[in-house]
Amino acid sequence: MRKLLAAIITATLVVAAPLSAMAGSASLILDARTGKVLSSENADVLNHPASLTKMMTIYMAFEAINRGKMNWDTPIVMSKYAASRPPTKLGAKAGTSITVREAILGMITKSANDAAAAMGEKLGGSESNFARLMTQKARQLGMSRTSFYNASGLPDGRQVTTARDMSTLAVALMKNYPREYRLFSTASFNFRGRQIRGHNNLMYRYQGMDGIKTGYTNASGFNLVSAVKDGNRRVVGVVLGGRTARSRDDKMAALLDKAMGRASSSGGARLVASVNSREPVEVASAADASDLPVPASAPRVEDVAPVAAPEIARSELAPKALGYLSDTVPQERPSALDAVTPSAKIGSAKPLASVASTGDWSIQISAAPSDEAARALLAQAKSEGGAALKSANPYTEAVGKGANKVYRARFVGFESRDAATSACDALKKRSYDCMLLGDRG
Repeated sequence: MRKLLAAIITATLVVAAPLSAMAGSASLILDARTGKVLSSENADVLNHPASLTKMMTIYMAFEAINRGKMNWDTPIVMSKYAASRPPTKLGAKAGTSITVREAILGMITKSANDAAAAMGEKLGGSESNFARLMTQKARQLGMSRTSFYNASGLPDGRQVTTARDMSTLAVALMKNYPREYRLFSTASFNFRGRQIRGHNNLMYRYQGMDGIKTGYTNASGFNLVSAVKDGNRRVVGVVLGGRTARSRDDKMAALLDKAMGRASSSGGARLVASVNSREPVEVASAADASDLPVPASAPRVEDVAPVAAPEIARSELAPKALGYLSDTVPQERPSALDAVTPSAKIGSAKPLASVASTGDWSIQISAAPSDEAARALLAQAKSEGGAALKSANPYTEAVGKGANKVYRARFVGFESRDAATSACDALKKRSYDCMLLGDRG
């Protein structure tokens, strides 16, 4: 009897083991012009992202480039840890260097785990710290159910996301970094004499698809995030937990075919994500590009020719596809610190013109596309800033007009430069950007 019971238990475990390792099927198709969900299945159920994780690693690399923290030719040392990551990978040896450009293209085309780990170490000091920053960035973008524990998507039971969160990240990449996003259409690139070819097979055969990422582990199943443009229509699709790469691709194609005709063609230039099923919102970057240092020679978005060729040569990437030159010195936009009329206040904030009596110093942590988004960033920052922000007043103000309008997120009323600097230091430790503003901003 005991032997029979043991055999039954063993058989049960053998059958259940592969089932427990398989992810649940989930999908979401989003109209990125309006934020309307066109179809969904288990959109808020937790799944493992696998290499979709690299979308966030690449997002943070784009952000660092735009902030002037590195450029496309900045070397990234391949540590022993990064070089030891399991395939797929570029295969650079420990102690050698790859460029930022090579790391990003390696992640996009080959889904290179060594490039992702090396980028995480470059930006976060260690991959584990970078993963913490990735999760914090996810929250700032509205990805409420995503947690990252590495930069590559290699198996970790704690690393989870949802179809809805992944659609939010896709929209953020397109909206906040439209020029850099075009790299996701790269089919191959030359890495030190070797041709590295991509494996996003659906992108190569589905008309209008220009990205963005595949992913697979045993625990996640086959994942895919896709973006399609058809005239003025812009649709983002997410499929998680596919049984095979082919079935995943076929499911995505079928969902997109069915949804594309229902997508809006009159949503304007902005892109919108759906944070939940009831409330479509504009994706707010933690530091909107409109209020950040940019390369002096960077062209306007409308001046940049689309990347048409499936292969982008190394020498063409910066000047042609992205408008950046490796030797360009970042400069601030002239309007970044211009005095403007406040449009909204929160808490006990006062107009900057009347702050003198309580302190002339202020700090700016971000700019967001809406007043509500700026308020949310300020509320989160104050909750994490500790004693240094206890007496600071949160404050928002509008800059620009029409589609270019953004809202600066500031804390005002610091009595001294030292007090404002302490607040900035506290926020930077929490990975916020912070700009010190004196003489009433």
